[in-house]
Amino acid sequence: MSSKVKKVERYTLLVPFVDRVRREMERAGIHTWSELELTRVETDAGIVGWGETIQNYTWGRVKDEDRVIGKTPFELMWDDSLGAGLQMALFDAAGKLAGVPLYRLLGQKCRDWCAVSFWDHDMSPEKYEVEARTAVELGYTCIKIKTRPWFDVRETIRRISDITPDHFRIDADWNAFLNNASNAIPVLRELEETFPKIKIFEDPINRDDASGNRYMRTQIRTAIAHHYGTIGPREGVEMGGVCDGWVVGGGVSRICDQGATAAAMNMPFFLQMVGGGPTTALSLHLSAVLKQAQWPTINCHELYEHNLLKERIEVAGGHARVPEAPGLGVEMDEDAIERYRVEKANHDLPRRMIKVTRASGLNVYFANTRQKWVFFGDGNLPVDDWGSSTEYMEDDGSEGFEELYRKASDGPVLTRE
Repeated sequence: MSSKVKKVERYTLLVPFVDRVRREMERAGIHTWSELELTRVETDAGIVGWGETIQNYTWGRVKDEDRVIGKTPFELMWDDSLGAGLQMALFDAAGKLAGVPLYRLLGQKCRDWCAVSFWDHDMSPEKYEVEARTAVELGYTCIKIKTRPWFDVRETIRRISDITPDHFRIDADWNAFLNNASNAIPVLRELEETFPKIKIFEDPINRDDASGNRYMRTQIRTAIAHHYGTIGPREGVEMGGVCDGWVVGGGVSRICDQGATAAAMNMPFFLQMVGGGPTTALSLHLSAVLKQAQWPTINCHELYEHNLLKERIEVAGGHARVPEAPGLGVEMDEDAIERYRVEKANHDLPRRMIKVTRASGLNVYFANTRQKWVFFGDGNLPVDDWGSSTEYMEDDGSEGFEELYRKASDGPVLTRE
């Protein structure tokens, strides 16, 4: 069926995170991920395609929807420059026009069920224990956690390990907070020897530290993952390997290109496609045709108050079934879309501080999350000070809070109380 796009609509939604993680997302400064933009594409044949963009995270925002008007969805759907939501909507519409599930437009199907991971941002050991229980209850067998020097990583992994089944696995994402190989190797060795449920360490040190990554990889048993492309695949191979697999993301064309390279090199990867229900559905279609998408895909749709679909994407044994209906193969909940729709998303928060307490008794106060990332990212304190904790402090209106906040706004404040 030949059909051209006649209308493109974009809706801003503010979909809150569930109560159990909302404050943690605010402390981490990523509460703004609750702002979603939905793109609705309608063709002159009455076919409607839907797409989704997390405005403050996704790889590409929608900017120029007018250039798809008068074109068939098939003409431009491979153009990553359209942005996440519009590209997704075109693929959804194209699949519906062709009467086939989206994966049929992407390649040869190699699996019906795709490995998926539960995901949370950094939080306390106590909070992570709750999240791991939730993951198991929802059918997941893997959780990706954020390992941070401002929490007790060892206690976090112990708690998760103790309350999950033997087959459960943990992927630990450091975002390079171990700083260098000399820091990373003893920490990673201790953790892998103590907690066998750890299966992947992601980005223990900077991705572009080729020599450090190559040496580190020879010193530990656990697989190391890095984001694709920071060190070129050819350079990585010629150096003897800098990681065991990749993190893949971006537009559909880019993901498929990276997947082809991974297949040629026999390197596993996991898709990282953070979003609600529509994004999760797209990730399943991609996983269905990309042979090396063997590590669990990272989504965060379980953290939203609503995933914008009429039905939850079921997970069984850590896997989700690839949709077989045309297009994305999921049905949007248009009542929910209207309920969460806003003219402009407001992300304002009350004034707060972050207090990190180290096992040594040192306290470090930050006025915002960015300060904390820079302070620890620059290696200002040891990375293995087990016993660290973090508190999100409310403005109590006192003179003491006011003075401390003023000082912290100029830079981290260190005290021994």
